[in-house]
Amino acid sequence: MKLIAGLGNPGTRYRMSRHNAGFLVLDQLALQQNISINQNLFDAHIGKGKIAGSPVLLVQPQTFMNLSGTAIRKLADYFRIDLENVIVVHDDLDLPFQTIRLKAGGGHGGHKGLISVMDHLGAGEFLRVRFGIGKPARKTMVEGYVLEPFSEEEVECLPQLTQKAVEAVTDIISSGIRAAMKKYHEKAKTNLNKEG
Repeated sequence: MKLIAGLGNPGTRYRMSRHNAGFLVLDQLALQQNISINQNLFDAHIGKGKIAGSPVLLVQPQTFMNLSGTAIRKLADYFRIDLENVIVVHDDLDLPFQTIRLKAGGGHGGHKGLISVMDHLGAGEFLRVRFGIGKPARKTMVEGYVLEPFSEEEVECLPQLTQKAVEAVTDIISSGIRAAMKKYHEKAKTNLNKEG
């Protein structure tokens, strides 16, 4: 079984905030794969189903971002899911908006949700789908920026971006992380060359 966790903050106040990109991607993934995220377990909303023939557990921690790892660890233990079968979808300040990147392992880049996941899982060797949200003009504005709603222009692009992230998750499950990384990172290079 694979555990796919989208990171975000619970409640309507944060629903469309940049920090909730992980939740938005999981909502779209659940919708497309006909999986209901309608159960509560270990401070998380969860849904069970299959993607590309593989059993999956969709997870939206309800502990607020900084404690995301608590629920993920408990669920991974309960369902006996190994670290390499954990996929975390999260917003990423270091990537420009409209960029989706995949990663196997790595650091946390100061992302409080990732810090919590790494602390609780004891390592960073899980898979990541990074959803670029860009950076504010000044570093001091970061906290407010991630909790602000996406701008009107960004909202127009969101369906296409969440779809791209959903396809990335599906590709990781069906083809493995290496093949998925090759596909998405080469596609990104091609698009850059076209723009250049």
